[in-house]
Formats: sequence, C-alpha cells, structure tokens
Amino acid sequence: MDLIPIIAVVVFFQSVVIRQPFPEIGEVIFGILFVVVGLMLFVEGLEIALFPIGETMAYALAKKGSLLWLMIFAFTLGFSTTIAEPALIAVAKEASVISSIAGLIENNQSTMDIYAMGLRLSVAVSVGLAIVIGVLRILKGWPLYYLIIGGYVLVMLMTIIAPDEIIGLAYDAGGVTTSTITVPLVTALGVGLATVIKGRSPLMDGFGLIAFASLLPMIFVMAYGLFWF
Repeated sequence: MDLIPIIAVVVFFQSVVIRQPFPEIGEVIFGILFVVVGLMLFVEGLEIALFPIGETMAYALAKKGSLLWLMIFAFTLGFSTTIAEPALIAVAKEASVISSIAGLIENNQSTMDIYAMGLRLSVAVSVGLAIVIGVLRILKGWPLYYLIIGGYVLVMLMTIIAPDEIIGLAYDAGGVTTSTITVPLVTALGVGLATVIKGRSPLMDGFGLIAFASLLPMIFVMAYGLFWF
C-alpha cells in the first residue's frame, strides 16, 4: 500500500507525459516485487531486533550509572551506524569522482578513495559527537531549540567562508546520515534513555537526536572542505 503512490506517479509520467512504453517491463515488475519484499523484511527487522536492542542497551547503561560508558556507547553507536550507511557511501564515492573531474583533487583512484573515506569519517565522527550532545541534553534537560538554533547559526556562518564546491555536498551530508541504519538505533537510544531516567518524557525528551545527527555533519563537511580546498 505504501508503494502504490510511487508506482502510480511513475506509471502516470511514463504513459501520459513521456508517452513511451516501459523499457524491459518484465524486469521492472520483478524489481518492484524485490522492493516490496525487501521493505517488508526491513520493517520487520526493525521491530524484532533494532528497536529493542537500542532501548535495552540504553536502559542497561542508564541503570549501571556510568556516564563515561554511556557517552562511549553514544559516540560509537553514532559513528558505526553512519560509517555503514549505504547512502553516505554512495554520496562520498560520487563526490570523489566529481571532484576529480573538476580538478579539485588528483584524478587517480588512490586519491579518490582517500577523499571519499575522509568524507565518510568526517561525517561519522560528527554524528558520533551529535549523539553524545543529544544524550547529554536528555540527561541534563537542556531545551532542544537552544541547541538547534545555535547549531544552524553556526551552519550559516560557516556557509559564508566555506568553499562553494563543498557547500551543496555538506548540506546533502546532513540528509544522508539520517537513513536506514542510523535512524532506528539512534531513535531507540533516545526513547530508551528518556524512559528510564526519572523526570524525562519519552515524547518530549526522547526525540531530537536525529536533528543533531543532521546538523553536525553540515558543519564538519564544510570544515573538511576548508582543509581539502
């Protein structure tokens, strides 16, 4: 049911606007079936494993009472989920290719690989720090909007001084980090912490970690651009 609007839009434009038959219609139908099955398995996997794991770990670490281990867990969770994001891998690879074509970096595979990995690491570190800040906000009860407004003010200031070639990529990096792997685990962490900590509301305090995970990568990627260019 969720895929029907997407399919309807594609069919409408292909048949009414472009007025051409679908190329290799059999493969298209076969691919759609794969997407349906994949999404079904993915959603079930979230419900069965990822959400419970995130909430259980947050609960156990909060009960343990070790702030250091909680911060380490928050950082490593953000870092590891981001470095494994398929969307980030694809964007970093494409950015390295385009940058080499534009002459911004050397046009050889080694330099392109280093550039792409550096971009991925910059984003992953930024998300790890973002989750740490988000966890501290939940623990301390800091208002979310102060941190978000302050962060975007910094983004706008960095946009002024950052190289033009990196700005669009930096803004996109804020989106690709909040994808299939990062969002479920980070959301579960926030809700789990807010549930177990006395005086915190899962609805009011448990959400907002994803906002930090989108914000800090923009800052770090622009800083990465200042270093490279």
